Amino acid sequence: MISKFDDYPIHQSPEPIAHTATSDRFTYDRYWYNGHTQEGDLFFGIAMGRYPNLGILDCAFSIVVDGHQHAFYGSRRAPNEPSETTVGPFSITILEPMGRHRVVIEPNETGIECDLIFTPRTAAIEEGRQTKRNSRYLIQDVTRFDQFGFWQGVVRYQGKEINLQQRVTYGLKDRSWGIRQVGERYTGGAPLKHTDSVHFLWAPIHWQERCTLAGCYEDGDGYQWHNDQVIVPSYSTRDQIPAEEPGLIRWRGVVKHQLNMASGTRRAQSAIVTMADHGGDTLELQLEPILTFRMKGIGYQHSEWGHGLWKGELAIGSESWACDDIDPLTWDNIHIQQLVKARSGDQIGYGVLEQMNIGPYLPYGLTSWFDGAK
Repeated sequence: MISKFDDYPIHQSPEPIAHTATSDRFTYDRYWYNGHTQEGDLFFGIAMGRYPNLGILDCAFSIVVDGHQHAFYGSRRAPNEPSETTVGPFSITILEPMGRHRVVIEPNETGIECDLIFTPRTAAIEEGRQTKRNSRYLIQDVTRFDQFGFWQGVVRYQGKEINLQQRVTYGLKDRSWGIRQVGERYTGGAPLKHTDSVHFLWAPIHWQERCTLAGCYEDGDGYQWHNDQVIVPSYSTRDQIPAEEPGLIRWRGVVKHQLNMASGTRRAQSAIVTMADHGGDTLELQLEPILTFRMKGIGYQHSEWGHGLWKGELAIGSESWACDDIDPLTWDNIHIQQLVKARSGDQIGYGVLEQMNIGPYLPYGLTSWFDGAK
């Protein structure tokens, strides 16, 4: 099937763009964003994923404010036109590629609405390709890029309205695509005899004149099989951002981390993340968590609104919960982002510490799949 994108010279295979080049059912293409104020009084996340081999397009918006997390979910049969990024009242519009994006949730039965514009303050940052197999098949093969910026606009929920002002509402745009386990798992065949632990840490931080990104994947023994370490200049207006970033610094080494986990959880109550280049340069980031955002609010590991689950031709839903009333060690609650205040020398920054610690992890004394820190 021919689509609008076929009019551009972007083809990577003899197939039209609407036909993915792989038959893997876990193929996906996702928009992801977060946003937070400098004061730390709110945090929101946004996601939209297209799963071409499942025929599904889904989305979510979730906000933490006043001790509660509120979530909007949407899912539909994926349209044949891949440039159509609308699910019921939810839509994403690319105002400029690698530039401003607009996210809108029109009035709907959930009572959650928004009209937000993301404006970048840095060039886009390509992360290293993330590839991992289990004993039988490929479970992850992902390309991702990130872009730091600001939000402005309005959010409405439960009859309340929040106006977000640019320059004080920080955010991040994350685009990723490839293969990642989504939708229903493979069934049939001989059971897999072993499943690896997954330990993921990701810390994008806004500073006054630059931004930093440190992230890593490790196994249960603490072996770091992937990491990203980037320092990128920021700009006061989007017109100043170069198409190719001459000032970007990419380090090759090991991301070191010291997480002081809250007892009975896998959530850091303080952290030191140290970026380290193989040439000897280091940058220590001291992170102070302010509030916690459960990633299930935008579909991650959600039993009902998980990514790539068939919900029918069009489905809309919502839920809310008190942040202190959930079990932090269940499958759907263990993947989190925390809004953090960061310090590096005499500099102050604001950003995120994302953690997903599933399975035993020797460095921090976690011995089973879902035990908490002592």
